[in-house]
Amino acid sequence: MKVNYHTHSRYCDGKGELREYVEYALAHGFTHLGFSGHAPVPFPNTFAIHEEDYLDYCNEVRVLQQEYADRITIRLGLEIDYIPGIIDHFEPLIERGGLDYFIGSVHIVANSQRPDTDPTDLWFIDGSRYQTYDEGLQRLFDGDIRRGVTAFFRQTNEMIEQTHPPIVGHFDKIVMHNRDRYFHYSDPWFLDLVGETVQLIHEVGSIVEINTRGIYKGRHNDFYPAKQTLRAMNEKHIPVLVSTDAHEPTNLDLFEGAYEFLDAIHYHEVVYTF
Repeated sequence: MKVNYHTHSRYCDGKGELREYVEYALAHGFTHLGFSGHAPVPFPNTFAIHEEDYLDYCNEVRVLQQEYADRITIRLGLEIDYIPGIIDHFEPLIERGGLDYFIGSVHIVANSQRPDTDPTDLWFIDGSRYQTYDEGLQRLFDGDIRRGVTAFFRQTNEMIEQTHPPIVGHFDKIVMHNRDRYFHYSDPWFLDLVGETVQLIHEVGSIVEINTRGIYKGRHNDFYPAKQTLRAMNEKHIPVLVSTDAHEPTNLDLFEGAYEFLDAIHYHEVVYTF
C-alpha cells in the first residue's frame, strides 16, 4: 500500500496543481493521498497558503475527492504551524475548512524569554538557506544554541499538549541546518529534550510522521525523527506514518528506505490509513 499525507502544492511553497499530484499518485500505485498545504499565517511570508486562497484550496481538494473517489482516497488537510501568541488555536482553521486531518509542526520559533520581541520577530529554522537559521539564532537567542533548541522543543511540546495533533510533523527538524556545527544529536542535553517530546507524544497518542525530505533534498543524512529516536519510539509503541513532505508530484514516492528500516527494526505500528 502506497500512501502520502504530507503534500504541498502551488497553493503554498510547492510546485504543481493538485490534480497533477493525484494523477502522479494514481500512475504510481498509491491508494491514499492527503493534501497538507501550509496553513495561512498572519504576517508576510513566501511559504503559506494566502488567506484569500484558503477556501479555494479546500474546495478544490473536495472536488478532486469526489471526482477520483473510485480510484484513490483523497484527504483534505493542513500543516499548521504552532506559534505561541500568533497561531495557538487551530480550531478556526479546522472548522472553516472542514478538514479531515492536520499535521502539527514547528518551523518558526518564538523567544518566550524576551517579551519585548516583536511578535513577528521569529526564528525560521527551515528553508533552503542555513544563513537564515544562523542569523535568527544570533538575533533571538544571542547565538546560544542550547537555549534556541530548548525553545524549539518547548514550543513543540506546548503544541502537542494544547492541540493533540493527529500527526506530529518532523519534530526534530531543528537539526537540519545545524549539520553538527553547534551540537551533536548524541549530546545528552539534546537527547533529553527529544526524550521529553517522545514521552509526551506517547501520552497524547499522536501519530509521528517519518519525514524523508531532508535525505532526498541532500540537507540531512537521516529521517526526521532520526533512526535512534525511532528505536526509542518503538519501545513505547508510538505509531508512525511515512511521509515524503512532497513539494512537487515526483516527490510523492521518495520514501528513501524508510519502510525497509522499519521492517529491519520490527517496528510495532506503521500507519497507512487513519
